[in-house]
Amino acid sequence: MGKTRSLSRRKFLKSSVAAGVAAPAVLRAGPGVAANDRIRLGFIGVGNRGSQLLTACMGMPDFEIGAICDVYEPYRTRDFSKVDEGWARALGGRIPRMDEDLPDDVPRYKDFRRVLDQKDIDAVVIASPDHWHALQSILACDAGKDVYVEKPLSLTVREGRRMVEAARRHKRVVQVGLQRRSSKTYHKLKTLIDAGDIGKVTVARAYRISNMAPDGIGRAVASEPPPGFDWDLWLGPRPWRPFRENIAPYKFRWWQEYSSQMANWGVHYFDTIRWLLDEEAPVSISAHGGKFAVDDDRTVPDTAEVTFQFASGRLLVFGQYEASSGS
Repeated sequence: MGKTRSLSRRKFLKSSVAAGVAAPAVLRAGPGVAANDRIRLGFIGVGNRGSQLLTACMGMPDFEIGAICDVYEPYRTRDFSKVDEGWARALGGRIPRMDEDLPDDVPRYKDFRRVLDQKDIDAVVIASPDHWHALQSILACDAGKDVYVEKPLSLTVREGRRMVEAARRHKRVVQVGLQRRSSKTYHKLKTLIDAGDIGKVTVARAYRISNMAPDGIGRAVASEPPPGFDWDLWLGPRPWRPFRENIAPYKFRWWQEYSSQMANWGVHYFDTIRWLLDEEAPVSISAHGGKFAVDDDRTVPDTAEVTFQFASGRLLVFGQYEASSGS
């Protein structure tokens, strides 16, 4: 009976690993978790967000760290003192301190495929730059791993469909890092909406407001990447281009080839609103905006407003204004 319970619990934990990253209390079983009940996790991308996830999982007895991977050597070695001074100065808190107590014998790779080759890895946590999410998730499913992938799921509809197909083909558990549904506030709001207490909802609005004027992410020329940073592997599935200091490691979210602020922030609001209103994909989209206020190298708008219309007739309006708040 004991063996059966152990295997059953392990199966449950494996199928729930992604939920555990988003809501650790669900899987917290206390200090007496047997070694063969623990889920071995491989981390792909251990920079800013990846370090946060790594620290969270290290604090849970249900998980053990089976491997970490990053294209930047100081992130692999967890040595803040070796981080490029320019990056540390420009990005501040976006550069992880890496002061967690990670065991020395944890394998550390530059190429994420080595994590997938490791047979004792049960699931992977993907916190790489957004343009890598689709390919790494699909290959992880192909390798028989369950997947927690940070938002956004993908950058195109086609990528997202291929990811869903891979998860279903291999019967893998895949979850995207969107945590707002866990908020008590939103659960209360959904109860009110479902009960009709606030009347018929026809429009939902959400905005992201910041102030990056006048220089934004700045202007930069092609240069050599910092020592220990594999720029070619960072680019991965995207076309090769010379390194620029205002692309990696964090500012890629203002470059359309690698992400966008719609993908970075918008997905949180879109997911929550669709869930609250029981909506799926929009049937039409109208987008307006451009680069109006910030003088930098970005290839995404600094000012934008997008209207999504659902089959029900409801509208979702999202605005992004990056020269509108603060001093």
